[in-house]
Amino acid sequence: MNVQPSEHHAQHHDQATRKRPVVPVAIVIAVLAVLGLGALMLLRSESRISKIALSASPRPVTVVEAKASTFRSSRSYVGTIEPWIEAKVGPQLVSAYVDTVLVRPGALVKKGDVLATLDCRNASATSQAVAMQARALDERQKALTHEAARVRGLLDGGFVSPNEAEQKTAQSAEQQAQLLATQARLLGSSLEVNDCILRAPFTGEVATRSIDPGAFVRPGMALVSVVDRTTVRVTADAPEVDFTVVAPGTKVAVHVLSTKKDFDALVSRRAPSADPSTRTLHFELDVSDPERTMPVGTTAELRIEIGEPVAATEVPLFAASIRGTKASLFVVEGDVARARVVPILGEISGVLYLEIALAPGSHVVTEGRALLSDGDRVKAASPPAADPKGAKP
Repeated sequence: MNVQPSEHHAQHHDQATRKRPVVPVAIVIAVLAVLGLGALMLLRSESRISKIALSASPRPVTVVEAKASTFRSSRSYVGTIEPWIEAKVGPQLVSAYVDTVLVRPGALVKKGDVLATLDCRNASATSQAVAMQARALDERQKALTHEAARVRGLLDGGFVSPNEAEQKTAQSAEQQAQLLATQARLLGSSLEVNDCILRAPFTGEVATRSIDPGAFVRPGMALVSVVDRTTVRVTADAPEVDFTVVAPGTKVAVHVLSTKKDFDALVSRRAPSADPSTRTLHFELDVSDPERTMPVGTTAELRIEIGEPVAATEVPLFAASIRGTKASLFVVEGDVARARVVPILGEISGVLYLEIALAPGSHVVTEGRALLSDGDRVKAASPPAADPKGAKP
């Protein structure tokens, strides 16, 4: 059947009218879904927000228990371990090339042992020449002495004049003076020859060797150094206010850093005057070490206890803030932190000693105290126990 154009247009209009509501509905549904999702996310985020004020919640802290102890005031110094005697061996009179060096650091030497030799052929030849000259002068002086004696014998018979006798005597005396001068030169040249053989001045050990064969040395230059460690000197300097603390005979606890050795010694001597630039007093301890176990030139820590022991409360050093002679810390009472200021007695090796105004057994805050104020509520916990092997858990 034939459809008229007007009917076809009406049919197409009806179909378009039925499809239009689908798009707005889809948009509305999408908007509602987005709003619903946003509401759910908002509710979830608000549910995680604490409604309790931070100031009202207990602050987590770590506490330790203060211990009852005793404290004795002390003074600490840094000292140096030095040999009893030390010598730097080298030429004192001649300049020459080094011929041999027979020792190295650590070698044991006895007094008189040869340590090194110098090439002193020139000094040896000079010494021999002077010796021959002195011998010739000695013979000439003897001849003049005999001649003067014979002339004086002829003076009594009138065979010679007094003037001639005096001239002969003067010539003999002159020759004697020249002989003595030449012998003095011979002694000096002999010292130069002896200076070419360097010997150990005492029994000890070679500490350093600074020059090898072939080098040219001058007077005052050291080839090797020798030390005697059978007795060592522990030397230190103390402030002038500790003059009475380091009096001779005072007991000193010594810790040797190089060997980790601890021992007690007495102050052997103390300087009667202070150093004008540093105002410090020098004092020394003599320590016998026949086995030579302590290296010299190393550091020693000295500690002298003074006064009498007094009762004290012991806490870790990091548990308090120190200002002057007082320590500020927090003590937990129940579940409340209380600020305390306690006088300090002293500090040794990371341990703070306080007056017993802080009662032993008090729980002192160690970690978390930086954020505390007086009266804050806290949740206290003990520090973790250390692993028996020294590792942290």
